[in-house]
Amino acid sequence: MARFGRALLRRMPLVGTVLGLALGVWLIVTNDVAAIGSAFGRIGLLGLAGVVLVRFGVILLCGLAWARILDGLSAIETAAFLILRFVREGINVLLPVASVGGEVVGGRLLTFWGVGGALAAASILADMLIQVATEIAFTLFGVLLLLQVEGEAAASLARFALQALGVAVVLLAAFFAFQRLGAAKLVERGFAALGRQVAGTTTPDRAAGGSGLGVQPALDAVWDRGRRGRLAQGFLLHLAAWGLGAAEIWIALTCIGVAVTVTEVIVLESLSQAIKSAAFPVPSGLGVQEGGFVVVGALFGIDAGTAIALSLAKRVPDVVLGLPSLIAWQMLEARRATILPPSQAENS
Repeated sequence: MARFGRALLRRMPLVGTVLGLALGVWLIVTNDVAAIGSAFGRIGLLGLAGVVLVRFGVILLCGLAWARILDGLSAIETAAFLILRFVREGINVLLPVASVGGEVVGGRLLTFWGVGGALAAASILADMLIQVATEIAFTLFGVLLLLQVEGEAAASLARFALQALGVAVVLLAAFFAFQRLGAAKLVERGFAALGRQVAGTTTPDRAAGGSGLGVQPALDAVWDRGRRGRLAQGFLLHLAAWGLGAAEIWIALTCIGVAVTVTEVIVLESLSQAIKSAAFPVPSGLGVQEGGFVVVGALFGIDAGTAIALSLAKRVPDVVLGLPSLIAWQMLEARRATILPPSQAENS
């Protein structure tokens, strides 16, 4: 049974990819393909360039937030976090892995700069928690705005979203407790083995500065009360990133010729992102994102063809920014010996 469970987990991203593609194709063929193409064409190259530029800014903000988590705990320059954040994003949106695959690779690549495996893992865990917390806050704001929209459909969706947010808050609290109450010790050996594998050594993992550090002590260092200012900055940066993402929708719909209010843009962005995140086993939310825009867009009179075209426009940055990030990932792997400190490079 355990072997079956592990096999199922390994195949989940592939299964999610197939199901997501099937849903996406179904949504396209069951709607007016010509209308979708026409709406997408009206966005134009200039509009798509604007969407890509906004996404670039979103990822930069997320990279800065990650850097704040390790500020004072490592001597790594902010530029490294920005590069690795793009790599994380590219893996999550372009490769057939669950939406946390990029985080695993990002933590591994961070050790190439000399950060211990435990500290790198702690930074990823904390960054994920803060990112989810800010998404919940942003989604709650969107739901509160949705409650102001007239119509039973809007009210029903808002009630369902509030219930889902309640579940998300409980899960988030459990994730925080896992990091703060010592539960991380249960996976200590696994992280230590990962750190040794990355470093190419058989000796215990070492944190930056040379002192031995386990996952739980690393988490304790990250969440130390004296670092609340840095963590608050990371929270605000992630929250700003969620808000900036709404500009992608405004640009695309404006170019198509659909007049939207700030309220509608925020509701569309917050709920579509929440739906996509809920379907995290589906790589990049294939099909799920499109379906989310169709459902939420209908509340504001946006037809299915326009909603799907909007979703396709938001996938353009996935490719434009994702492909170079995957290339950068492979370049980092190839140049590992030149990135690692001499002491670690000799062991690789």
